[in-house]
Amino acid sequence: MSFSSDEVNFLVYRYLQESGFSHSAYTFGIESHISQSNINGALVPPAALLSILQKGLQYTEAEISIGEDGTEQRLVESLSLIDAVMPEVVAIRQNMQNQQKQTTKAEPPEPNGAKEEPAEPPAITTPAVVPPPAPVETMEVDQNIEIPSSKATVLRGHESEVFICAWNPSTDLLASGSGDSTARIWDMSDNPPNPNQLVLRHCIQKGGTEVPSNKDVTSLDWNCDGSLLATGSYDGYARIWRTDGLLASTLGQHKGPIFALKWNKRGNYILSAGVDKTTIIWDAATGQCTQQFSFHSAPALDVDWQSNQSFASCSTDQCIHVCKLGVDKPIKSFQGHTNEVNAIKWDPQGQLLASCSDDMTLKIWSMKQDACVHDLQAHSKEIYTIKWSPTGTGTQNPNMNLILASASFDSTVRLWDVERGVCIHTLTKHTEPVYSVAFSPDGKFLASGSFDKCVHIWSTQSGQLVHSYKGTGGIFEVCWNSRGSKVGASASDGSVFVLDLRKL
Repeated sequence: MSFSSDEVNFLVYRYLQESGFSHSAYTFGIESHISQSNINGALVPPAALLSILQKGLQYTEAEISIGEDGTEQRLVESLSLIDAVMPEVVAIRQNMQNQQKQTTKAEPPEPNGAKEEPAEPPAITTPAVVPPPAPVETMEVDQNIEIPSSKATVLRGHESEVFICAWNPSTDLLASGSGDSTARIWDMSDNPPNPNQLVLRHCIQKGGTEVPSNKDVTSLDWNCDGSLLATGSYDGYARIWRTDGLLASTLGQHKGPIFALKWNKRGNYILSAGVDKTTIIWDAATGQCTQQFSFHSAPALDVDWQSNQSFASCSTDQCIHVCKLGVDKPIKSFQGHTNEVNAIKWDPQGQLLASCSDDMTLKIWSMKQDACVHDLQAHSKEIYTIKWSPTGTGTQNPNMNLILASASFDSTVRLWDVERGVCIHTLTKHTEPVYSVAFSPDGKFLASGSFDKCVHIWSTQSGQLVHSYKGTGGIFEVCWNSRGSKVGASASDGSVFVLDLRKL
């Protein structure tokens, strides 16, 4: 058996992506020249590196358990991954197996079927080895709240992990973006068991012909009336698609992967953030770059419109800038995070800006002051994303309080009363990192998706779990349709599924 360094690098790169370390994956991909390899990522199954490691571990255990005479004896204790790569530990375990085998052979049979307890094996000093992590305790979910399979439609077609999904704001078209270099539009209007899918292939020009980019589709967003879909890709291009699957425009100005992409409310501009440290406002009608902003000193990770012409951006440089079309410098900058800022979101009124970071904090900012309004510290690991509720003054649900949801790698979701700066609910049923949260249009429910393969739906008033569904892969994204009757989710095993919440 032989393998190349390109193959090893690709598996590590894919593992980083699947584990949510997208920024580390990008840096590793650049340094190891992944883009120059001839490996077709669409053919590599999810969790390939873990599968190979598991097989290697099983092989090492087999080597230890099989004696010189070819007979096999069960291992006293399973190897950890760290044990398996330390020759001295493997040698010691082999000696233990041999000694146990010799002891077993020397034991005479007991009369009348009596059997003594085996003697303790001789003490052997082993080097200090980091033990494998203790398994996470599985949270029991009440069967009464489990969503039956008859209410779930699983959509198959993607050939790699599906990082993102979003409902059309006007119809039940669900868009999804994947590591197989495609986006897809699924027609769920009549909840069919096998819905039609349009495949939006992301291609690049090479040698005068169009070839698949073999790059991840990282972001997608529908315009306000649902007539156009914008996508952002690791190939550095943004694209605009019609609902019939035809490519309307290709937007090329970034010099590297696009991490985030958003339409403004009016639908005349698209905003993108790239690893090239810049953000760009695009004219959606012409596909031309209207203005490029180069204020960050490291990759820009997220953007969000404040109004139709102003927006905020965040970066691995730990800074947040508020910029405006036609102005050649930030109109406001916020500093205070001590690690990369993963996501930013304006509240429905465009008054308060929320940010979350790998520094485990959630901060609330106002254009009226430089220091943060609230520095919310409760999560014990990185906070991956945040969402505001569609409630409060100026929304369609004005009689409900405005709240903020945060999703963390500590496996919890927290709901915050931003006015008081306090956590009102901690949602703890997930057992793995939580990558996505989404409020229902009426603000009464919150959907959360985790790498424990579960989508949970919670009451925002009580904090209670009201519905739950377990898929077949780690959940990257959850989203509600415009009527609040369906939840879409995308997963690491290439699946997309839709939960029909009517009559539950």
